Amino acid sequence: MGQRAWELAGARRVKELAADRNVRAPAPAAFSVAQCGQGADDRRAVRTLHAYLTRQILAALLITVMVFTFVLLLGNALKEILPLLVNRQVSLAVVVQAVGLLIPFLWVFALPMGMLTATLLVFGRFSADQELTAVRASGISLLSLISPILLLSLALCGLSALINMEIGPRCRVAYNDIRFRVLMKFTGAQLPQGTFIKDFKGYIIYVGKNRSGDLQDVQAWVLKDETNMETYVRAARGKLEMDVPNRRVILHLFDGKSVTMREGKMEFGAFTELPPQQFDVGERPATLSPPISDMTSSQLWEELYAWEERLKVPDSVGDLTADQLRAKKHELEKLVGDPTTPIRFQIHQQIAFSFACFGFTLVGIPLGIRMHRRETNVGIAVALVLVAVYYSFIMLGKSLDTRAECAPYLFVWLPNFIFQAVGAVLLWRANRGV
Repeated sequence: MGQRAWELAGARRVKELAADRNVRAPAPAAFSVAQCGQGADDRRAVRTLHAYLTRQILAALLITVMVFTFVLLLGNALKEILPLLVNRQVSLAVVVQAVGLLIPFLWVFALPMGMLTATLLVFGRFSADQELTAVRASGISLLSLISPILLLSLALCGLSALINMEIGPRCRVAYNDIRFRVLMKFTGAQLPQGTFIKDFKGYIIYVGKNRSGDLQDVQAWVLKDETNMETYVRAARGKLEMDVPNRRVILHLFDGKSVTMREGKMEFGAFTELPPQQFDVGERPATLSPPISDMTSSQLWEELYAWEERLKVPDSVGDLTADQLRAKKHELEKLVGDPTTPIRFQIHQQIAFSFACFGFTLVGIPLGIRMHRRETNVGIAVALVLVAVYYSFIMLGKSLDTRAECAPYLFVWLPNFIFQAVGAVLLWRANRGV
C-alpha cells in the first residue's frame, strides 16, 4: 500500500476514534501510536504520544548505554586489569574496585553513543510500523512530536558535562593510582607519558611517549625559585633507566635543543647527547600526578594559569619596547613551543563533547525515519559509522595538540557544528515530508 493510502487510512481511523471517544477498548500491549491520536487539538493524545516516545527512548537508551559500557569495559579490562590478576599482582577485590572506577569514565563515551543508537532504533521502528504516517494524518507535526526528545537530549548534555568535567576524570585518576601503586611495587618508579611530572624538585618533565623506557618527545623545564623558567630542553629521544636499589631514575636525552634565560637574554643551544640526569624517587608521592587528559575542569584552568605565569617574560627585560617584548615572546614560543596548547585543547574537548548528545539526537531522528527499518543491527551499524566520523575530528585535533599554530582546540567543535547543522536540515525536510 502506498504512502497516500496509509495517510487516508490513518485519517479515517482518527475520525472514527474522534466520533466515538466514549467507547474505548483496552489498549493491547504493543499498541499502535496511530490509535492514540484523536485530532490535532486533543492535548491528551499529544501527551500520550510524548509519554510513549519518551518511554521508548529511555528504555532503548538504558540498554544501549549498558551494552556500550560493557564493550568498552571489556576492552580496558583485557588490556590493563586482567593481566595483573592472571599474574597474581593484584587481588580480586582490587580488580572489582578498578572496574567500578572505570565505569563512570566510560560513560563519557557510552552516553552519546547510546543516545544516537536509541534514536535510530526507536524512530526506525516508528517509521517502519507506519505510526509516523498515522500521526501526520491526524495533524500532528514531527517537530511537535519530538519536542520532549530534544529536551531529553539537552538534559543529557548537562549530565555529560558533569561526567566529562568532574566525575569521569576523578574516577580515571583513582583508577590510574591503583595501577601506579601496583607498578611501583615491581618497577620502583616510572615516567608516565602525557603528564607534566612535577615530583622532582626544580624540574618539570613531560614525556610524549614511553615505551618500556624508550622515550620520545621529551621536554624538561628547569625552574628558578620553583616558578619561573630558567632553562628549557626538548629532545627527540630519551632513555629511562631504573636504579631500584638506590631508588633513582636515570634520564638520558638525545638529539635535542635548549633555551636558557640568562640576565634577560635567551641563549640557544643544540646537543646530540646530554650527560645523564639522576633523580631521587625515595620521597616520591604514592599517587600519580594526573595527566592532562584526566584533569577536571578546575584543575585544567589552574594548570593553564600556572603555565602562563611560568612563561612570562622576565622583569629584567623591562627596558625593551612593547614591540620588542612581543617579538621576544613570539621567538621564545616558536622555539620552546606552547605547553598550554594541550591544556587548552582538553578544556575545549570537555566542553564540546558535552554537546554530543544533542547533535547525535538531531541527526539520529531523521536518519531513523529515512531508514524505515526495524532491524536492530542496521541501527547499530549506522550509529557506529556516525560515531567514527565524529571521533575522527577529535583524533585529528588530538594529533595536533602540540602545534599551537594549527589551533587544534577548534577541531573539537567542528563535529558539533556539522552534526547539528546537518541534523537541523534533515529534520526540516522530514517535517515537510520531503
